[in-house]
Amino acid sequence: MIKGIKICGVSDSDTLNYIINHPYPPNYIGFITNYKKSKRFISFEKLTKLLDIKKRNINFVSVMVNPSDEFLEKIQGLNFDYYQLYDVEPDRTKNIKKNKKIKIISALTINEKKDVNKYKHYMNISDIILFDGKGYEKSISFNHDLLNDLPSSLNKMIAGNIKIEDISKFRNKDFIVDISGSLENNEGKKDIEKIDNLLNLVNKL
Repeated sequence: MIKGIKICGVSDSDTLNYIINHPYPPNYIGFITNYKKSKRFISFEKLTKLLDIKKRNINFVSVMVNPSDEFLEKIQGLNFDYYQLYDVEPDRTKNIKKNKKIKIISALTINEKKDVNKYKHYMNISDIILFDGKGYEKSISFNHDLLNDLPSSLNKMIAGNIKIEDISKFRNKDFIVDISGSLENNEGKKDIEKIDNLLNLVNKL
C-alpha cells in the first residue's frame, strides 16, 4: 500500500492553496529553495510570503542541492518540517539534522544498483530515503526494479518522472510517491486538474 504522496515543485500561492484545501491533500509538499537551475525554483523573498499559510497536517519540505551553511541559517525560521538534501554526505547530514533540529529526507540519485546501496550510509541518520533519477531539474526516470530488495523497515520515497497513470503500480509497495513533472502543463506550470486527478486517484487506492 502506498505510504503517502508528495507533490513537489509548487511555486505559486494559487496552487498551494488548492492543494492544502483539497478534500484529499498529500502528505508532503516540496519547494525548490536553493537550486536556481530548476524552473520550479523560488526566491527567498517569494518563499517567505508563500509559506505564510496554515498548512493543516501537510509536511512542508525544503528541497536543496548541497546547501551552504549560510543558506541553511537563512531559512531556519521558515515553515518547514523536512529538509530534502541532494549531494550531502552522511556526516554533514547528521550535523544538519542535529543543529537545525529538523527531519531529513536524504535524496539518492539512481542509475545502477550501487547507487541504491548508498542508502545504508543514511538509514540511521535520515528520516526518509528518497530514490530519484539523475535529472535534478529535469524529470528523469530510472529502473524502479533496482529497489526490489530494499528492506520493508526502511522509510522510503520514490521519484523519477513518475506519471499519474503509474500510481496504481505502487499500490502494493511501501513507498511514499514523489511526483512533480507529470502534474505540469506544457508551460511547466502546475496544472490544477492534474493535481485533482492524482489526489482523487490516490484516495481511491
